[in-house]
Parts: sequence; structure tokens; C-alpha cells
Amino acid sequence: MRLSDFRFELPRELIAQQPLPERSASRLLCLPAAGGPQDRLFRDLPALLRPGDLLVMNDTRVIPARLYGRKETGGRVELLLERVLDAQHALAHVRASKSPKPGARLLLEGGVRLRVTGREDDLFRIELEAGAEDLMQLAERQGHMPLPPYIERADGEADRERYQTVYARRPGAVAAPTAGLHFDQGLLRQLADLGVETTTVTLHVGAGTFRPVRVEDIAEHRMHAERVEVSEETVAAVHACRARGGRVVAVGTTSVRSLEAASQSGELAPFRGDTRLFITPGYRFRSVDALITNFHLPESTLLMLVCAFGGYRRVMAAYRHAVAQRYRFFSYGDAMWIERHDEV
Repeated sequence: MRLSDFRFELPRELIAQQPLPERSASRLLCLPAAGGPQDRLFRDLPALLRPGDLLVMNDTRVIPARLYGRKETGGRVELLLERVLDAQHALAHVRASKSPKPGARLLLEGGVRLRVTGREDDLFRIELEAGAEDLMQLAERQGHMPLPPYIERADGEADRERYQTVYARRPGAVAAPTAGLHFDQGLLRQLADLGVETTTVTLHVGAGTFRPVRVEDIAEHRMHAERVEVSEETVAAVHACRARGGRVVAVGTTSVRSLEAASQSGELAPFRGDTRLFITPGYRFRSVDALITNFHLPESTLLMLVCAFGGYRRVMAAYRHAVAQRYRFFSYGDAMWIERHDEV
């Protein structure tokens, strides 16, 4: 398929700039395996799930990864900590009028000093000077939440809570697994009372999730790497769900990629490592029956994954319906429920 196959017109005003006051008050566009789209609310989710179903959630936690400072020469610099390697070292995106060279020092607020030690592709390897607090502590103390580029405002204190799922527990992401933002504790209790079970995977979402596809032939696109962990407990929960006749419901494209990355041998197995799995129409899904997801950018790898899962023609038609019905798009926007459709 071609990149242009995943283009759609989106009025700018439909891009959500703020979350709704209540997490579960978002709208939910339902796309069943057969039939057309249905307009519902996210709090209707219990009506779509059944006792014995299994929700698979990404428990990554977004870190306040955006830091501001200056180069020793005086120029402004912005860092985005893509991957914290240990207490003193990280890989980061660096924005400056001129890219810093190895050995350059970066001065942050409070006199904190970082040193650039090298590059890995488009990322800079940075080191925190000895004697300072560790990088995670630094980010929590003076970092900013890394809101996506299409949210055209500065982050605020409220984003520390709202650009985070209520079940986030493992720090490491620089973008939220946004389908999970719609769940609140009340809805989770309601689903548990219904007999819906939950389990978690971990995929630390990187800034590459917003990287545009720059080739018209999508088969030539090289996917960015992200860290994934699928535990033995999660594998056992999926197998138990299958045995009792339940459905595996992935909360977000990150949960889909995690389960499918752990299923590349043909059967789901524990997995820990990086994945560059790029899911496009024609992919055969091994571990997921239904998907809860937000709306995604035109021509993005995430839209391609959703089209592979729900059927290209059906998903693109649903997106046109969402635009016509004035759904809110992207990270702080509304959601979709999609049942797997193996399009012929």
C-alpha cells in the first residue's frame, strides 16, 4: 500500500487541546466485526465487554522528560529524554540552533550540568555530571510533561495527572498510551464486578511514535525501536482467557504491538527487549480479538496498524464518520472500540 492511502482530511478544530473534566466522559465510536460504526460513550464500555474477557493494559508511566537549558556558549537548548539508561546516562533528542558536539556541556536550571558524550543515529548520548541527583529525580523535579506536537500549548501542572493513565506504574515513556487515559477507578471497578479480568504489558512509548512516514511505499519505512516487556503472568492470563472462551481486548496500539511482538514465534511467549514491529494491512494477528484505541494522525504507523486490525476500508470509512460527527481527535480526544475484521 501507499502512504497516500492513509490520508484523510481533519479540521484543525477537532484536535483536542485539553482533556475532558471526566476521563470516562469521552465519546466511543464502535466498529463491530460486521456492520457500520455506532456512536456511543466510553462509559458504555461494560455493555461491550463480557464476563471472562481480558483487558490488556500498558502500565508504562510517562516521565516529565522535557528539560530546558543553555549551551556553555549561551544558546538555548531543549532536551527530550528518550531513554534513561541508568542513573547518570540517557539517550535524548536535543533541539538547539546548532547541534552540540561530543564533549559539549549543557547547563540546566539550578546549576545542573550535562555533558554530550556521543550520538546514536538521531539521538544524543548524554551524561549527568558526577555528584548530581540521578536523571529520573532531575526529570521529576524540573522536567515538563512531553505533550505531543499537535497540542499547541505549554504543559501545565494538571497534565502531570491527566497525561497519565490511572494504572501507570513503570516510568520510562515520553508519550502516553492514550487509549488508557479514558479509564478511571470507578469504571475499572465496574468492569471487575462484571467479571472482566485485567493484565498488563509494558511498552515505553518513545517520541518516534510521532515521527512521520517519509516514504510513499510504506514497505520501505523503518520502524523506531521501543522497549517491551510481556511477563509470564500476562502470557498465562491470555492462555486462561482463551481456555474459558473469553476475548483478549488490547487497550491501545501499544498493547497490540507488545502482544504481537511476543507472538512472532507463532505463539505468545514471555518477551523482554526492543521491538520494531511494523503492522500494516495484511498482517495476521495472533493474540488480540478487540482493540480500544484513540484516533490517530493521518499517514501514521498507528493508523496503519488500526487499518490492519479493523479492515482498511472499514476503518477509513469510520474515520470519515468521526470527522462528520465532530469527534475529538488524538491524545486528549475520543476513543474507538474495534473488533478484529480479517478483510479479504
